[in-house]
Amino acid sequence: MIELRDVGYRIEGRQVLAGVSLRIEPGQSVALTGPSGSGKSTLLALMAGLIRPDTGSVRLDARRTGIVFQGYGLLSLLTAAENVELAQQAQRVPRAQIARDVPPALEAVGLLARADHLLEELSGGEQQRVAVARALVGGPDVVLADEPTAELDEANRVRVTSLLLDVAASGRILVIATHDPAVAALCSHHFTVSEGRVGLAPPAAGASVQH
Repeated sequence: MIELRDVGYRIEGRQVLAGVSLRIEPGQSVALTGPSGSGKSTLLALMAGLIRPDTGSVRLDARRTGIVFQGYGLLSLLTAAENVELAQQAQRVPRAQIARDVPPALEAVGLLARADHLLEELSGGEQQRVAVARALVGGPDVVLADEPTAELDEANRVRVTSLLLDVAASGRILVIATHDPAVAALCSHHFTVSEGRVGLAPPAAGASVQH
């Protein structure tokens, strides 16, 4: 479960989010849409616990969280496989389990043949798919994805979107910030972020938002 209660956050004196209350339950896929700079990335960072709210509270009830960063957050000196391995190393997953989990994660995004290539040898779209594989490896309880399809061609956009939606379909939580209305339409819940506020668009049952 993810729960935000009356959350506010400021950056350099600017109110980015104000009075945001949001509850997301297992099995829900939630799309966050809104103009650039509206606070979508900040909202994901708050959910992940990467930053703390100035006001209100954030609760993340999950054993493991996978994150797709907008800038990918990959290490250029490592291979695709090594970048994916980092996610499990950080969770102290046994090496034998890492060896079993990483190849299927790369295969799912169509990059198993590129596993031993350094990051700098991969295209922007391939790097984005490595970031998705890293977020999904090992089956985390919550996946937070920031524009995970922005650099992808149509075939890989469909592939990655399907993989992400499978997270919610398997009873876990997916939250995705996106500018792609087609991706947002596939999610079970759709929220807009505008002028620091979060609202339902269109109305939907399940996840709730209050002002």
